[in-house]
Amino acid sequence: MTVRALEMSDLPFLYRWENDAAVWADSDTHNPLSQRLLREFIDNSTGDIYKDGQLRLIIEDDGAVAGCVDLFDLDVRNRRACVGLYVAPEHRGKGLATETMRWLLTYARETLHLHQLYAIIRVNNEACCHMYEKLHFSRTSELHDWVWMPDGRFENARMYQKTLTNA
Repeated sequence: MTVRALEMSDLPFLYRWENDAAVWADSDTHNPLSQRLLREFIDNSTGDIYKDGQLRLIIEDDGAVAGCVDLFDLDVRNRRACVGLYVAPEHRGKGLATETMRWLLTYARETLHLHQLYAIIRVNNEACCHMYEKLHFSRTSELHDWVWMPDGRFENARMYQKTLTNA
């Protein structure tokens, strides 16, 4: 597993993933995104979370693009950010999500000097909840009726937090 910066060659993957309505409940996406918008996102990304307020990185598995990981909602004053993680269906079940998160925890602590990471995960996303718990994120709250589902019902979500530093 390797993690790297976005490249324009990643556009087809981002386009497919961002437009997969089946995963919209687990992201902030609510409508299809055009290739033009995604191209502009890649073009305008500096790769510096402190300039952009967001950092999206590509996950590769044996040279193949396998997913992406995001840090967003950066709070510079309080040194925290939210985590988003996506692994393409054909790459799931290999431990890539856990390996990526372990890498991200080290990167966020040692390079970005963040104090805390957090994630908000639907309770029915059991694999994701299990991963955060395995990585010793604390489940700090349950958010009731937090995520509207395409079938017209709401699902609860859990907030997970992990402190990276003692300062």
